[in-house]
Amino acid sequence: MSLTRTLTMAISAVVLLLATSATLWAYLESNHELNEIFDAELAQSTRIVQGLLRHLSETQSPEQLSHTLEQTLQLPTSTMLGIEMEGDYDEILPGGLGHKYEKKIAFEVWNAKGDPMLDTLHAERQEELEAGYDWVDSGGYQWRTFTLKDPATGHWIRTAQRADVRSELSGELAWGNVVPIIAALPLLLLTSLVVIHLSFRPLRNIERPIRHMAPEHLHVLDERHAPREVQGLVEAVNTLLNRLDKAFERERQFSSDAAHELRTPLAALRLNLERLESRHPGEGAGLMSSVDRMSHLVDQILLLSRLDADATSHSTMESTELPSLIRNTVAEIMPIALDNAIDLSFETSTESLNIDCHPSLITTMLRSLLANAIQYSPANTEVILTLEASTDKATVMVTDQGPGIPPGERERAVSRFTRLDQRQGTGAGLGLAIAKRIAELHQGTLSLNSPNADTAGCHVIVTLPLKPSDNASSEAPFQVT
Repeated sequence: MSLTRTLTMAISAVVLLLATSATLWAYLESNHELNEIFDAELAQSTRIVQGLLRHLSETQSPEQLSHTLEQTLQLPTSTMLGIEMEGDYDEILPGGLGHKYEKKIAFEVWNAKGDPMLDTLHAERQEELEAGYDWVDSGGYQWRTFTLKDPATGHWIRTAQRADVRSELSGELAWGNVVPIIAALPLLLLTSLVVIHLSFRPLRNIERPIRHMAPEHLHVLDERHAPREVQGLVEAVNTLLNRLDKAFERERQFSSDAAHELRTPLAALRLNLERLESRHPGEGAGLMSSVDRMSHLVDQILLLSRLDADATSHSTMESTELPSLIRNTVAEIMPIALDNAIDLSFETSTESLNIDCHPSLITTMLRSLLANAIQYSPANTEVILTLEASTDKATVMVTDQGPGIPPGERERAVSRFTRLDQRQGTGAGLGLAIAKRIAELHQGTLSLNSPNADTAGCHVIVTLPLKPSDNASSEAPFQVT
């Protein structure tokens, strides 16, 4: 389970939940407060009409007062203005006559006896007027009303506002408060993702050296930049790395010491067997062969110990002409090929190819690969060593016509002390392991393949990096047999 993914999903869910709750709350609260404001405006408009009535009733008769109210509070009509009041017409009326939304506001006035003096709402007459807020239906719309009775004149006054206009205005204003929250939500989520990614960068910096750490290059992690929450883990890992490094060092030292100690008694044993063979010919041949195999195994163990030591010592490499080095190695191994009736050849398309390497180790690798191919090849077959070059690497291929290695066994074949067929060969299963280790020390690779799906044999491919300034030159194929 990814901790980054878990935190990202959890924080995103929390942010979305909080943002949704905040948006809903802001919308409802804004809508409620705006409706409160509209209600307050209704009451204010009603009280303005109340003041107008008080002032006019002192100087005008009821008929004059009714006429004045109609002229003052009667809203403009299409006939009066000669324009279309609905549709996409500009909201502000021409000539300073007002606003076309004024028709969404209505007034009603009754005298003390309950007779209507002004009615722009045209709603159904209620039997008894009650002061306060209410809802009425008129003209297919619902209206919000506020009614009061003037105690001085006895007039009933009611102001009404269409509900759809209130909803439209309050909705727009409420959305105006909500839109910034919605607009900021993607930025908030993106910021959270970036913060989470940056917060885990120290852990990735700690992980990277562990991921690429090899057994021969164990080193402790830098605790200075580790987050406080994982410092205990880093300290535990450093303790484990120190223990592993000491264990590997003891293992390397033991292998080297054991091999060194075995060389002397093996040399003495072989000397005694040679004396026995001189006195009794034929009796010590088998024992001498076993001693030689043991000596060869000891030499290979010592070589592996030296390779592991070279991996930790960072010894200096030198520029080497690879084709010449391969040609000399082929010449040295040629007698063994002839003794086994093997046709050994070297083919290359370039004669100028330099690499930085340890020449002795590359020679050991080539000898191991060629000896392995010769050992497992039937008599009267051929082993071909090919050298190719690209812009950044050299590729060495050794192809034989032996039994080959099944695809499922190739990874195990290059591990130490592995012999897939105990009936063939006399080695200890270290040849390919040594070759692979040498390739790795030179920042190269070793892999196994089949030369052809329809034929037997093994195809060992070694890649080695070229010097940056070298460019392989293509020439006529060169062959040594």
